[in-house]
Amino acid sequence: MARQRSPRVVREPVQVYLAPDDRKLLEQLVHTTGLSRAEILRRGLRSFAAAAQGAASPMLELLDRLSGADWPAGVAEDHDAYLAGAHRPARPGRDG
Repeated sequence: MARQRSPRVVREPVQVYLAPDDRKLLEQLVHTTGLSRAEILRRGLRSFAAAAQGAASPMLELLDRLSGADWPAGVAEDHDAYLAGAHRPARPGRDG
């Protein structure tokens, strides 16, 4: 069976000058993650862009939405019961 090739992605080379400490950090990440230098730098760039553009994590967005909600008394102590009730499908012929 012939092995399918993934489509080629055209990449542009970029030259980066690193201080010795940054180069050492990059090499440590290569060793511990098994990723290439280029992939580590790409991921770092994407992470920096998300932080610089104010992209909040999904968990922080959820917490922001929930912070203004009107919660019943005791929800912290009985959170399992509230979650179970929220996801339990209503039975036909019964209220709620």
